[in-house]
Amino acid sequence: MAEDTDTLPPPGRNWKIPFLVFFKDAKFVFKRDDIGMEIISIALPAALALAADPIASLIDTAFMGHLGPVEIAAVGVSIAIFNQASKITIFPLVSITTSFVAEEDTIRKIADTQEQKGNDGLEKGSISDANSKTIMPLGQDDMLENIKTMDETIHLDLENGINFPRKSVDAPSIGSNKGKTKVERRHIPSASTALALGCVLGLLQTIFLICLAEPLLSVMGVKSGSPMLPPAQKYLIIRSLGAPAVLLSLAMQGVFRGFKDTKTPLYAIVAGDLTNIILDPIFIFACRLGVSGAAIAHVLSQYLISFILLFKLMKQVDLLPPSLKDLHLSKFLKNGFLLLARVIAVTICVTLAASMAARLGATSMAAFQICLQVWMTSSLLADGLAVAGQAILACAFAEKDHQKATVAAARVLQMGFVLGLGLALFVGLGLGFGSGIFTKDKSVIHIIAIGIPFVAATQPINSLAFVFDGINFGASDFAYSAYSMVVVSIISIASLFVLSKTDGFIGIWYALTIYMALRTFAGIWRMGTRTGPWKFLRSRWLP
Repeated sequence: MAEDTDTLPPPGRNWKIPFLVFFKDAKFVFKRDDIGMEIISIALPAALALAADPIASLIDTAFMGHLGPVEIAAVGVSIAIFNQASKITIFPLVSITTSFVAEEDTIRKIADTQEQKGNDGLEKGSISDANSKTIMPLGQDDMLENIKTMDETIHLDLENGINFPRKSVDAPSIGSNKGKTKVERRHIPSASTALALGCVLGLLQTIFLICLAEPLLSVMGVKSGSPMLPPAQKYLIIRSLGAPAVLLSLAMQGVFRGFKDTKTPLYAIVAGDLTNIILDPIFIFACRLGVSGAAIAHVLSQYLISFILLFKLMKQVDLLPPSLKDLHLSKFLKNGFLLLARVIAVTICVTLAASMAARLGATSMAAFQICLQVWMTSSLLADGLAVAGQAILACAFAEKDHQKATVAAARVLQMGFVLGLGLALFVGLGLGFGSGIFTKDKSVIHIIAIGIPFVAATQPINSLAFVFDGINFGASDFAYSAYSMVVVSIISIASLFVLSKTDGFIGIWYALTIYMALRTFAGIWRMGTRTGPWKFLRSRWLP
């Protein structure tokens, strides 16, 4: 691929400082060029979809707050357990699926393009000489050889040897005298593998949470005899029944992200969350089901989301593989175990923080739950940029377009930092004036005010951490992501134990700030030092 010399550094500029890559074309961060519009078209729907579920959880929290501090604290502990279990089982699957689907779809498109060019050449009975613009006529022997070579090429993955069988369905032809034409449904092996694993993991998670609900709550600080135990156990058990739907819908979202289609998941999630919001007051107050009603509403909404996504995906992809051998189980499991270690390391700090807040009492836990939900909801807006970065980089690396990979990575990081600054201002003011929406308890509101500076000030750091995750996954740098996060987690857990004992509620937020800062540093180090998949930056930018 030819280099775009306009985007390379001018002669004489010192590019030996590795971290300057993050400031590459920073003045164009808001430029509406091709790469900018591609990022926005993927990131905006993805951000809205990612924020929709936490927003629904915020609404759940607001409804629970009117039942009392015990109920909201109980639901907060149960949500922490459920989210931990879901992230451990599904996050590795979603991350791998997005990258693998993007790579396979890109390779399939390249193969289709070569096939089309070959067909055009055969129809004209000619072939172009690669070293000249002269069109050379094809002899019979040349045509047969060309057909043989093309037949071997278009059925092979350019790098991995993946077959791409496709099925066709009849559809009406527009403006055609033939009446019907063939509309192809793609066969993407990683899509079929992701859905199969999602179903199995969802069932296992349901069984696990139902059988171990009480012991898990005890580990989180909700001991036998605590007033939080009955509502927390009810909520967790009912919510667990929706685990298969949650994991299946997230697996399908990973497939759509790999296609760079983030609008379809957005529509499905909005439909499901609106259903949840409508059913919440009906089940909680009108039917007098309390926390059980909130859990039932959430489960029904998740199954609706899964149904919509499955209906849409079946129109585009042939989900039934020709045989079990076509499933990429070994590739998924190999990288999945790496990301499993990473996810445990990522989420254990937040779960441990929630556990320590629960030990401070129902009032502190209620305040922590509200602050945490706002913290996670606002931060996940940046995850939309991470999704865009992952999809674009996975395609760029599959095409070996290092120029696009570099520009896209730098641009999404710059956008993420600007977004973080905006979120810091919005969250600081919004939570300061709007904490009364979640609870009327003055003690809880007082503790929330203590956590606001931490929730707001960490937004730029959080945004960069999430975007770096997407960049690493897009580059298929799963091993570094796992090992670096284990180190970050060890340091963060130690700080949680020390600071929570010395400073209580404030100490927990000090530790969470350290945790996010270390995550960001790990991302900066990998790309800034031009190691791993970013080695190509050395040869291109160093004299």
